[in-house]
Amino acid sequence: MTDFKRDGSHLAYCPPVEKWDDWVELDAEAWPRRVEKHYSLVPTVCFNCESACGLLAYVDKETGKVAKFEGNPMHPASRGRLCAKGPATINQIHDPDRVLYPMKRSGARGAGKWTRTSWEEVLQTFGTRIRKAIQEGRGEEVMYHVGRPGHDFIMERTLQAWGIDGHNSHTNVCSSSARLGYLLWHYADRPSPDHANARFILLLSAHLESGHYFNPHAQRIIDGKMAGAKLAVMDPRLSNTASMADYWMPTYPGTEAAVLLAMAKVILDENRFDATFVKNWTNWEELEVDGFKAKGQSFEALIEALKKHYAQFTPQFAEKESGVKADIIVKTAREIATAGSRFASHLWRGSASGNLGGWQPARALMLLHVLTGSVGTEGGHNLNAWNKFVPKTFKVPPPQKNWNELLYPQEWPLCTHEMSFLLPHFLKEGRGRIEAYFTRVFNPVWTYPDGFSWIEMLRDEEKLGLHAALTPTWSETAWFADYVLPMGFSSERHDLMSQESYAGKWIGFRQPVNRVLRERGGEKFDYTYQTNPGEVWEEDEFWINLSWAIDPDGSMGIRQYFESPYRPGQKLTVDEYYGWIFDNSVPGLPETAKKEGLTPLQYMRRYGAFEVTRDVYKQNEKPVAAAQLAGSKVEANGVVTKAGKPVGVMIEDQAVVGYNTPSRKLELFSKTMADWKWPEFTLPEYYRSHIHRSAQAASVGQAGEDFDAKYMPVVDWPKDARGEVYTLLPIFRLPNLIHTRSGNAKFLYEISHKNPLWVNPVDAKKLGGIRTGDLMKVHTEIGYFVLHAWVTEGLTPGVVACSHHLGRWRINKEDQVERMSSAWVDLKEVGKGQWKMRQIESVSPYESADPETKRVWWSDAGVHQDITFPVHPDPISGMHCWHQMVRVEKAGADDRYGDIFVDTNLSFAVYQRWKALARPAPGPGGLRRPLWIPRVVRPEEAAFYIKNP
Repeated sequence: MTDFKRDGSHLAYCPPVEKWDDWVELDAEAWPRRVEKHYSLVPTVCFNCESACGLLAYVDKETGKVAKFEGNPMHPASRGRLCAKGPATINQIHDPDRVLYPMKRSGARGAGKWTRTSWEEVLQTFGTRIRKAIQEGRGEEVMYHVGRPGHDFIMERTLQAWGIDGHNSHTNVCSSSARLGYLLWHYADRPSPDHANARFILLLSAHLESGHYFNPHAQRIIDGKMAGAKLAVMDPRLSNTASMADYWMPTYPGTEAAVLLAMAKVILDENRFDATFVKNWTNWEELEVDGFKAKGQSFEALIEALKKHYAQFTPQFAEKESGVKADIIVKTAREIATAGSRFASHLWRGSASGNLGGWQPARALMLLHVLTGSVGTEGGHNLNAWNKFVPKTFKVPPPQKNWNELLYPQEWPLCTHEMSFLLPHFLKEGRGRIEAYFTRVFNPVWTYPDGFSWIEMLRDEEKLGLHAALTPTWSETAWFADYVLPMGFSSERHDLMSQESYAGKWIGFRQPVNRVLRERGGEKFDYTYQTNPGEVWEEDEFWINLSWAIDPDGSMGIRQYFESPYRPGQKLTVDEYYGWIFDNSVPGLPETAKKEGLTPLQYMRRYGAFEVTRDVYKQNEKPVAAAQLAGSKVEANGVVTKAGKPVGVMIEDQAVVGYNTPSRKLELFSKTMADWKWPEFTLPEYYRSHIHRSAQAASVGQAGEDFDAKYMPVVDWPKDARGEVYTLLPIFRLPNLIHTRSGNAKFLYEISHKNPLWVNPVDAKKLGGIRTGDLMKVHTEIGYFVLHAWVTEGLTPGVVACSHHLGRWRINKEDQVERMSSAWVDLKEVGKGQWKMRQIESVSPYESADPETKRVWWSDAGVHQDITFPVHPDPISGMHCWHQMVRVEKAGADDRYGDIFVDTNLSFAVYQRWKALARPAPGPGGLRRPLWIPRVVRPEEAAFYIKNP
């Protein structure tokens, strides 16, 4: 820590904890006068992405208002460091346009007319409606739909207390393909790389600058590089991360698995793999491929079979597919082999979420880890379940009895998460209806593909009975709600958060800063909204009170889960909820708190985070507990079972816990894929994406031998289609924006407020000599959007790109909301299912309670591209495949910046074509999905079976 003293002042990276109650700084605005400002510092957790970094709120002791946010040095993941999104929380809490009171619509849905209502009216309205649905056996008509959660545990508990299968999420537009690829290997659905101790790091997509767990991972990647690790980035776009890499491999989108399997071939052919690890820790004896059956064969015969199977993936083949030079592929493969057990990697969005078959790059990437023995090792690939801490709560409700097919339909039995982006089409097909719908910090009209189909669903009061948008900000989806309910930002709510940020387990505690400070001063409050701006509530208290409203007398068996564990029959408080968890479910916390004379809750309020353990490596090698071994038996394949359930596996004559897979090993051979009608994909493979060059050729009537209609849906261009065909990358992030939550963060929008179309100079010439700033028209399968070009060598030829963060809009000028980030638009349905949007007025300076809004200097809100995309459900993972095959041309005389057109009739037709590629349940024994694969808010086992299949 830097220690600099002069004239009695102190300069440090972070204020020491012992001075948090009265931290003194000089007022910068008073310079050159020396005016001291006194602050109380309260820790909380950032709410602006999934990283859950630690914040310190600086509360001005004179005014009682939060003056700024900086990093919490006691947070083990973020270590006192923040990205731009953390400090921008100050913009959000002081936003003059934010939602401050519960609002109820006073006109038609979508008319944008609202009146203020009370929390009591909200609770009674929804409580009555939900109670009636549950009592009439219609519990699955109640749905909670979450965007970025920002909290752990409480909603799963709430919905199971209600006894309903009602949890929906955004994950199948985010990360579910990567999850499936990892899950098929080792049950855990995401990696937790030990970047800091790695010798070689391979990133697929731009993780260092903008990817999953951005700030904590970025720190550790830099730690690794400073210790000598080399970095390779596989990304079609020259991201900030790729620009700093030792190797940039600009793969053509969707070809990443071909490159990874070529690397695996090099390692196999040169015998540079960890034979002991592969032999001990994969289910190689179950493998069947190309007529070879490993059972009864030697391990050496298995290796020869693998070499033969992957012989087609030469570096030259990978170069032809991807554009990455063969010598770079070979060199990188050898670097990975040299790193051995200290090879770390990360794949999350990018190739996984963009492409048909996006789960295969994760399967292929894990093959490299298995070959190098870098699973569970220092500097290698660890499982998220080993690094994420999940505490237990008191009085856990039983699993729900029913299965909601609006969430997990039979067509996609291997989807890792709910098929949420297809909900409007499911309702259009008559699969069900929704009685009470909660969208929670979730904006599908803007974030999801095919947003106009969402508008059509949200307007339909027959299909959707009652809709509440729980949100800290106004949004495109909130316009079409019945109630807009204000929820708090980082410093206005309680939540627990733990993420797989590094080689260790930790837990962070988000807390309402003003309430904490005022209660320290002796005041008492029933609810957090009594201390927040306006009547901004926190969700914990909202769900507790709504559960009491559903079951006011306890006769339904719901209320018992929301009663105090300390005061029988009384309503649970947030102090009691979190206090019980900290007292009983966080190892080491009570002892650590006691040393400082604090209760565990007081300790977490004081420090904001706690590191649980650093013992996270090789969890698969831990011995099976003696209690589990008692009465167990060893099956023929070495799996240790008890009461018919696997509990471990025999490795070198020792019973160890292994992995939570059927074989309790890493599943090189996936019998699950064979059992569930995909026998061609039992091993890690490569198949071409929907935007592969062969698919593009087929879309214009020039299908070649590379095109396989069994996997690739044909694009049905209109007869008068114009423009050159390209692949559009629409999902890369701008590192300082927050999906739909950054619209009221002026610091962030000042940095980024435009999303032009990236075009390679080769393609710019092909398109008629376009220049940066020229207006371009991008045609999708269902419509078009118009935006400016940016000519750059920072991406692969044949590919265009556009960031998905921008293009916010509002439908009423008089509603003064998010004016620095959204355009006022004219939105019309010009024919049944045919929608047009034109920007009337973009961003400009304006008067508000914040004097800085008069100094807004930018005049662009970007262009909403996602709304012009049809849905592309991957037939196996269920992931929406984001990359688009588009036609690009110069805009015409009648086109204007930001113009959008979509035909939802065409979007429904595209949905039908993609759905036809799926291979539906039932699976073995009439199952809806494999019992061993996890499911969000898991129902009882009987619900997994289809009645009368």
